[in-house]
Amino acid sequence: MKRTGVVIGIALLAVGGALATRVGVPTSSAQTPTAAQTATTASAAPVRVGFVDIQRVLARSSAGVAAREQLEKEKAAMQRQVDGQRGEIEKLRDELEKKGQLLSAEARREKQELLERKVRDARRLVDDLQGTLQKKEEALLAKVLQDVSGLIQKVSKEKGFGLVLERQRSSVLYATPESDLTDDVLRAYDDEIKKGPAKK
Repeated sequence: MKRTGVVIGIALLAVGGALATRVGVPTSSAQTPTAAQTATTASAAPVRVGFVDIQRVLARSSAGVAAREQLEKEKAAMQRQVDGQRGEIEKLRDELEKKGQLLSAEARREKQELLERKVRDARRLVDDLQGTLQKKEEALLAKVLQDVSGLIQKVSKEKGFGLVLERQRSSVLYATPESDLTDDVLRAYDDEIKKGPAKK
């Protein structure tokens, strides 16, 4: 009988252990969230999205204004070149209209060929100058982007933004005023320019 009681007792303990595992004795793994659960919770947090208008930074920052003024000077010099060639063309055209009948056929043909050549040269000059001006503007924009990229990151982190777009290139159709970081970047950029390059 004693042996039977011991066997029954062992069986009851085994059943009790199985019930505890199924029903309910909480384990440490049930209480502590896994790494995957923690990552899921973190990824569910909303990301603040902002934007910066680089064209406005270019137009209003002190460095951008100075660069624009230099660009306008170069543009004016290019325009003088075009105007000079246009003046030569107009003068030659007037000569042909007023004195063409007095010239020999050979002289008139030479004048006409000279006029056509000058017109082609003028058009080529305009195309070249426009290409040069466009490249200078693109270089200016690239420099501003390079200068402010670090400032955009700094301002974005300070303001709690996880993603920042460029207004023009990203085709932002609507955004709240709070999403616009342009003025903050402008102030930071002007402050940096006033301080001058960092001493190493």
